[in-house]
Amino acid sequence: EVRLVESGGGLVQPGGSLRLSCVASGFSFSNTIMHWVRQAPGKEFEWVATISNGGTTSYVEDSMEGRFTISRDNHRSTLYLQMNSLKTEDTARYYCTKDTWRGPRGQGTQVTVAS
Repeated sequence: EVRLVESGGGLVQPGGSLRLSCVASGFSFSNTIMHWVRQAPGKEFEWVATISNGGTTSYVEDSMEGRFTISRDNHRSTLYLQMNSLKTEDTARYYCTKDTWRGPRGQGTQVTVAS
């Protein structure tokens, strides 16, 4: 059974940082392209970042480029999203997904950026 468990969200002030984690199980993590997506209240899902199975190639959405970094530890079957210089518009529930950015996802972790 595919399982994705996100954690690390919380309430942070604008300009702050958070590191999200996603622990994967039930599939070959090291052979799978992984993604982060997010959904703000009342909005559609939005792609955030993608990383290749080996972690050598990654892409981040333009508005988050330079602030967000996606990484992975294949030995721990864990995906990460380091988020710096957070803005109020980054408030959303963040999910990790596998294969495609609309693929299977976990329950998500809430990130709220507010003063």
